Amino acid sequence: MRAFGIFLGGMVLGSVGVKLLCSKEAKQVYVQCAAAALRAKDSVMKTVSAVQENAEDILAEAREVNAARAAASETAAFEDVVVEAEEESTPEPTEAE
Repeated sequence: MRAFGIFLGGMVLGSVGVKLLCSKEAKQVYVQCAAAALRAKDSVMKTVSAVQENAEDILAEAREVNAARAAASETAAFEDVVVEAEEESTPEPTEAE
């Protein structure tokens, strides 16, 4: 008998809950919550876009820095080769006896 009472109580509470969830006031709450979620989504997407743009700028600047370093390294290596070639082509002075 007790199990039947619990079952019947659950049915009544379930029916009352469905009526409350389907009421006009509850629908207004759902609408307001959904609208707030959409506003939050828009805000998050704006923030994500800003972060993505900043990351792209940082990546572009990093590539420029690496290109400048590579160019400087090539220039330094070329200058070393030129200096070595000049040293090899310049005759060494001989000592007079």
